[in-house]
Amino acid sequence: MEPSVAILPQASDYALQAVHAGGGVVEPLSPSTLGLILTGGLSRDALETVLLQYPHLSWIQLPLAGVDAYEDLILRTPDRQWTSGKGAFAQPVGEFALALTLAVLRSVDTFARARSWGSPQGVSLHGKNVTVVGAGGVGREILRLVSAFTDHVTMVRAHDRPVPGAERTVTDAGLDGVLPGTEVLILAAPMTAATKHLIDARRLALLPPEAFLINIARGPLVDTDALVAALAQDRLAGAALDVTDPQPLPDGHPLWSEPRALITPHSGETQDMIRPHFARRVRNNVHNLAVGAPLEGLVDAQAGY
Repeated sequence: MEPSVAILPQASDYALQAVHAGGGVVEPLSPSTLGLILTGGLSRDALETVLLQYPHLSWIQLPLAGVDAYEDLILRTPDRQWTSGKGAFAQPVGEFALALTLAVLRSVDTFARARSWGSPQGVSLHGKNVTVVGAGGVGREILRLVSAFTDHVTMVRAHDRPVPGAERTVTDAGLDGVLPGTEVLILAAPMTAATKHLIDARRLALLPPEAFLINIARGPLVDTDALVAALAQDRLAGAALDVTDPQPLPDGHPLWSEPRALITPHSGETQDMIRPHFARRVRNNVHNLAVGAPLEGLVDAQAGY
Protein backbone atom coordinates (compact mmCIF):
# COMPACT_ATOMS: atom_id res chain seq x y z
CA MET A 1 0.00 0.00 0.00
CA GLU A 2 1.24 3.48 -0.91
CA PRO A 3 0.13 5.82 1.87
CA SER A 4 -1.47 9.01 0.63
CA VAL A 5 0.31 11.90 2.31
CA ALA A 6 -0.30 15.66 2.18
CA ILE A 7 2.35 18.29 2.88
CA LEU A 8 1.58 21.71 4.37
CA PRO A 9 2.04 24.61 4.13
CA GLN A 10 3.94 23.79 0.92
CA ALA A 11 5.42 20.66 -0.63
CA SER A 12 9.14 21.41 -0.79
CA ASP A 13 11.37 19.22 -2.93
CA TYR A 14 13.12 17.54 -0.01
CA ALA A 15 9.81 16.57 1.61
CA LEU A 16 8.45 15.24 -1.69
CA GLN A 17 11.56 13.14 -2.21
CA ALA A 18 11.39 11.82 1.35
CA VAL A 19 7.78 10.69 0.96
CA HIS A 20 8.52 8.97 -2.33
CA ALA A 21 11.63 7.32 -0.86
CA GLY A 22 9.46 5.96 1.94
CA GLY A 23 7.04 4.41 -0.53
CA GLY A 24 4.27 6.98 -0.24
CA VAL A 25 2.50 9.28 -2.65
CA VAL A 26 1.98 13.03 -2.16
CA GLU A 27 -1.55 14.18 -2.94
CA PRO A 28 -3.81 17.09 -1.96
CA LEU A 29 -5.83 16.61 1.19
CA SER A 30 -8.79 14.33 0.65
CA PRO A 31 -10.86 11.77 2.59
CA SER A 32 -8.27 9.13 1.63
CA THR A 33 -5.29 11.02 3.03
CA LEU A 34 -3.60 9.05 5.82
CA GLY A 35 -0.73 11.32 6.77
CA LEU A 36 -0.01 15.04 7.07
CA ILE A 37 3.53 16.44 7.11
CA LEU A 38 4.12 19.96 8.37
CA THR A 39 7.26 21.48 6.89
CA GLY A 40 7.01 24.85 8.57
CA GLY A 41 4.80 27.43 10.14
CA LEU A 42 1.19 26.33 10.13
CA SER A 43 -0.81 28.06 12.84
CA ARG A 44 -2.54 26.05 15.50
CA ASP A 45 -5.93 27.31 14.30
CA ALA A 46 -5.19 26.35 10.70
CA LEU A 47 -4.13 22.86 11.75
CA GLU A 48 -7.26 22.46 13.88
CA THR A 49 -9.38 23.35 10.86
CA VAL A 50 -7.61 20.70 8.77
CA LEU A 51 -8.12 18.06 11.45
CA LEU A 52 -11.84 18.84 11.65
CA GLN A 53 -12.25 18.71 7.89
CA TYR A 54 -10.33 15.46 7.47
CA PRO A 55 -11.14 13.19 10.41
CA HIS A 56 -9.50 10.18 8.72
CA LEU A 57 -6.01 11.66 9.03
CA SER A 58 -4.25 9.11 11.22
CA TRP A 59 -0.72 10.54 11.37
CA ILE A 60 0.66 14.07 11.71
CA GLN A 61 4.39 14.75 11.43
CA LEU A 62 5.41 17.96 13.21
CA PRO A 63 8.47 19.87 11.94
CA LEU A 64 10.26 20.48 15.23
CA ALA A 65 11.26 18.57 18.34
CA GLY A 66 9.12 20.78 20.58
CA VAL A 67 5.36 20.21 20.44
CA ASP A 68 4.13 22.86 22.89
CA ALA A 69 2.51 24.93 20.12
CA TYR A 70 0.10 22.06 19.34
CA GLU A 71 -0.13 20.45 22.77
CA ASP A 72 -3.86 20.95 23.24
CA LEU A 73 -4.66 19.50 19.81
CA ILE A 74 -2.54 16.45 20.56
CA LEU A 75 -4.32 15.90 23.87
CA ARG A 76 -7.73 16.24 22.24
CA THR A 77 -7.01 13.73 19.46
CA PRO A 78 -5.58 10.63 21.18
CA ASP A 79 -6.79 8.45 18.30
CA ARG A 80 -4.21 10.04 15.98
CA GLN A 81 -0.50 9.34 15.88
CA TRP A 82 1.57 12.50 16.27
CA THR A 83 5.30 12.42 15.61
CA SER A 84 7.87 15.16 16.06
CA GLY A 85 11.51 15.77 15.25
CA LYS A 86 12.62 14.70 18.73
CA GLY A 87 15.91 12.89 18.58
CA ALA A 88 16.32 13.60 14.87
CA PHE A 89 18.17 16.90 15.32
CA ALA A 90 20.54 15.75 18.05
CA GLN A 91 23.76 16.22 16.10
CA PRO A 92 23.53 19.94 15.21
CA VAL A 93 21.97 20.96 18.54
CA GLY A 94 24.44 18.92 20.59
CA GLU A 95 27.30 20.41 18.62
CA PHE A 96 26.07 23.94 19.32
CA ALA A 97 25.59 23.19 23.00
CA LEU A 98 29.26 22.21 23.18
CA ALA A 99 30.24 25.32 21.20
CA LEU A 100 28.36 27.60 23.60
CA THR A 101 29.78 25.80 26.62
CA LEU A 102 33.37 26.19 25.45
CA ALA A 103 32.79 29.79 24.36
CA VAL A 104 31.38 30.99 27.68
CA LEU A 105 33.88 29.04 29.79
CA ARG A 106 36.83 30.33 27.76
CA SER A 107 35.47 33.94 27.78
CA VAL A 108 35.16 34.12 23.99
CA ASP A 109 32.12 36.36 24.43
CA THR A 110 34.17 38.80 26.51
CA PHE A 111 36.96 38.87 23.95
CA ALA A 112 34.46 39.40 21.12
CA ARG A 113 33.12 42.52 22.85
CA ALA A 114 36.56 43.93 23.67
CA ARG A 115 37.84 47.05 21.94
CA SER A 116 41.40 46.88 23.28
CA TRP A 117 43.96 44.23 24.24
CA GLY A 118 43.18 42.69 27.61
CA SER A 119 44.39 39.99 29.98
CA PRO A 120 44.00 36.26 29.33
CA GLN A 121 41.07 34.69 31.17
CA GLY A 122 38.74 31.70 31.09
CA VAL A 123 38.42 28.24 32.61
CA SER A 124 38.76 24.79 31.11
CA LEU A 125 35.96 22.29 30.66
CA HIS A 126 38.32 19.42 31.39
CA GLY A 127 37.39 17.61 34.60
CA LYS A 128 34.38 19.83 35.32
CA ASN A 129 31.21 18.52 36.99
CA VAL A 130 28.60 18.82 34.24
CA THR A 131 24.87 18.30 34.71
CA VAL A 132 22.67 17.78 31.65
CA VAL A 133 18.93 18.15 32.21
CA GLY A 134 17.12 16.05 29.64
CA ALA A 135 18.19 12.64 28.35
CA GLY A 136 16.52 12.60 24.95
CA GLY A 137 18.46 12.55 21.71
CA VAL A 138 19.97 15.99 22.26
CA GLY A 139 20.88 15.31 25.88
CA ARG A 140 22.59 12.04 24.98
CA GLU A 141 24.51 13.72 22.15
CA ILE A 142 25.70 16.42 24.57
CA LEU A 143 26.81 13.66 26.93
CA ARG A 144 28.78 12.00 24.13
CA LEU A 145 30.53 15.23 23.16
CA VAL A 146 31.21 16.52 26.67
CA SER A 147 32.62 13.14 27.68
CA ALA A 148 35.71 14.00 25.62
CA PHE A 149 36.48 16.61 28.29
CA THR A 150 35.25 15.12 31.54
CA ASP A 151 34.12 11.87 33.11
CA HIS A 152 31.92 13.72 35.58
CA VAL A 153 28.58 14.05 33.78
CA THR A 154 25.26 13.72 35.62
CA MET A 155 22.13 13.16 33.55
CA VAL A 156 18.74 14.30 34.88
CA ARG A 157 15.70 12.55 33.44
CA ALA A 158 12.09 11.68 34.27
CA HIS A 159 12.93 8.15 35.45
CA ASP A 160 15.98 6.61 37.07
CA ARG A 161 17.04 4.21 34.31
CA PRO A 162 20.80 4.87 33.94
CA VAL A 163 21.98 6.72 30.84
CA PRO A 164 24.91 4.79 29.31
CA GLY A 165 28.12 6.77 29.54
CA ALA A 166 27.01 9.05 32.37
CA GLU A 167 28.76 9.00 35.72
CA ARG A 168 25.33 9.03 37.34
CA THR A 169 21.68 9.42 36.46
CA VAL A 170 19.10 11.05 38.72
CA THR A 171 15.40 11.71 38.36
CA ASP A 172 13.86 15.16 38.08
CA ALA A 173 13.24 15.00 41.83
CA GLY A 174 16.99 14.66 42.36
CA LEU A 175 17.90 17.88 40.55
CA ASP A 176 18.15 19.95 43.73
CA GLY A 177 20.62 17.48 45.18
CA VAL A 178 23.10 17.73 42.30
CA LEU A 179 23.00 21.50 41.69
CA PRO A 180 25.36 22.47 44.58
CA GLY A 181 28.13 20.37 43.00
CA THR A 182 27.43 21.41 39.42
CA GLU A 183 29.96 23.58 37.59
CA VAL A 184 28.28 23.51 34.18
CA LEU A 185 24.49 23.15 33.89
CA ILE A 186 23.19 22.40 30.38
CA LEU A 187 19.44 22.46 29.72
CA ALA A 188 18.20 20.08 27.03
CA ALA A 189 14.72 19.27 28.36
CA PRO A 190 11.43 19.73 26.47
CA MET A 191 9.10 22.63 27.18
CA THR A 192 6.12 21.38 29.18
CA ALA A 193 3.95 22.72 31.97
CA ALA A 194 6.24 20.93 34.43
CA THR A 195 9.45 22.46 33.07
CA LYS A 196 8.33 26.09 32.96
CA HIS A 197 10.80 28.04 35.16
CA LEU A 198 12.55 24.79 36.02
CA ILE A 199 15.55 26.96 36.81
CA ASP A 200 14.15 29.67 39.06
CA ALA A 201 15.64 31.91 41.73
CA ARG A 202 15.71 29.10 44.28
CA ARG A 203 17.57 26.69 42.02
CA LEU A 204 19.95 29.37 40.77
CA ALA A 205 20.85 29.95 44.42
CA LEU A 206 21.71 26.26 44.78
CA LEU A 207 24.39 26.54 42.10
CA PRO A 208 27.87 27.57 43.21
CA PRO A 209 28.90 31.09 42.12
CA GLU A 210 31.53 29.64 39.75
CA ALA A 211 28.87 27.70 37.80
CA PHE A 212 27.83 28.35 34.20
CA LEU A 213 24.35 27.91 32.74
CA ILE A 214 23.77 26.88 29.10
CA ASN A 215 20.25 26.74 27.66
CA ILE A 216 19.72 25.22 24.21
CA ALA A 217 16.20 23.92 24.98
CA ARG A 218 13.44 26.51 25.39
CA GLY A 219 13.59 29.97 26.93
CA PRO A 220 10.83 29.52 29.54
CA LEU A 221 12.79 26.74 31.25
CA VAL A 222 14.65 29.61 32.93
CA ASP A 223 13.14 32.41 35.00
CA THR A 224 14.71 35.31 33.08
CA ASP A 225 14.33 37.90 35.85
CA ALA A 226 15.97 35.55 38.34
CA LEU A 227 18.83 34.89 35.92
CA VAL A 228 19.39 38.62 35.33
CA ALA A 229 19.58 39.16 39.09
CA ALA A 230 21.96 36.23 39.66
CA LEU A 231 24.36 37.46 36.98
CA ALA A 232 24.22 41.08 38.14
CA GLN A 233 24.96 40.02 41.73
CA ASP A 234 27.92 37.78 40.79
CA ARG A 235 26.05 34.67 41.93
CA LEU A 236 26.71 32.95 38.62
CA ALA A 237 29.89 32.91 36.53
CA GLY A 238 28.11 33.15 33.20
CA ALA A 239 25.26 32.05 30.98
CA ALA A 240 25.06 31.06 27.33
CA LEU A 241 21.53 31.26 25.95
CA ASP A 242 20.45 30.13 22.50
CA VAL A 243 16.84 30.57 23.61
CA THR A 244 15.30 33.28 25.76
CA ASP A 245 12.06 34.30 27.42
CA PRO A 246 10.76 36.48 25.87
CA GLN A 247 11.96 35.46 22.42
CA PRO A 248 13.20 37.26 20.43
CA LEU A 249 14.93 39.05 23.27
CA PRO A 250 13.86 42.72 22.96
CA ASP A 251 16.38 45.43 22.22
CA GLY A 252 17.48 47.09 25.45
CA HIS A 253 16.84 44.02 27.61
CA PRO A 254 19.30 43.82 30.55
CA LEU A 255 20.78 40.56 29.23
CA TRP A 256 22.16 42.35 26.17
CA SER A 257 24.37 44.52 28.36
CA GLU A 258 25.25 41.78 30.86
CA PRO A 259 28.97 41.01 30.32
CA ARG A 260 28.58 37.44 31.60
CA ALA A 261 25.80 36.57 29.12
CA LEU A 262 26.38 35.11 25.67
CA ILE A 263 23.21 35.22 23.57
CA THR A 264 22.60 33.66 20.17
CA PRO A 265 19.35 33.87 18.13
CA HIS A 266 18.08 30.27 18.43
CA SER A 267 20.83 29.03 16.13
CA GLY A 268 21.33 25.52 17.49
CA GLU A 269 19.71 24.26 14.34
CA THR A 270 19.27 25.99 11.00
CA GLN A 271 17.00 24.77 8.25
CA ASP A 272 19.97 23.72 6.15
CA MET A 273 21.31 21.66 9.06
CA ILE A 274 18.11 19.91 10.02
CA ARG A 275 16.60 19.37 6.56
CA PRO A 276 18.38 16.05 5.88
CA HIS A 277 17.53 14.81 9.40
CA PHE A 278 13.87 15.78 9.02
CA ALA A 279 13.76 14.16 5.56
CA ARG A 280 15.09 10.94 7.07
CA ARG A 281 12.40 11.04 9.77
CA VAL A 282 9.70 11.56 7.12
CA ARG A 283 11.03 8.78 4.89
CA ASN A 284 11.19 6.30 7.75
CA ASN A 285 7.74 7.17 9.05
CA VAL A 286 6.09 6.95 5.63
CA HIS A 287 7.65 3.50 5.23
CA ASN A 288 6.57 2.46 8.72
CA LEU A 289 3.05 3.72 8.10
CA ALA A 290 2.89 1.61 4.93
CA VAL A 291 4.01 -1.61 6.61
CA GLY A 292 2.28 -1.07 9.95
CA ALA A 293 5.50 -0.63 11.94
CA PRO A 294 5.87 1.74 14.94
CA LEU A 295 6.50 5.35 13.95
CA GLU A 296 9.65 7.21 14.97
CA GLY A 297 9.44 10.20 17.30
CA LEU A 298 5.98 9.40 18.65
CA VAL A 299 4.69 12.18 20.90
CA ASP A 300 3.64 11.26 24.43
CA ALA A 301 0.66 13.55 24.83
CA GLN A 302 0.59 13.25 28.61
CA ALA A 303 4.32 13.95 29.00
CA GLY A 304 4.18 16.83 26.53
CA TYR A 305 6.95 15.67 24.19
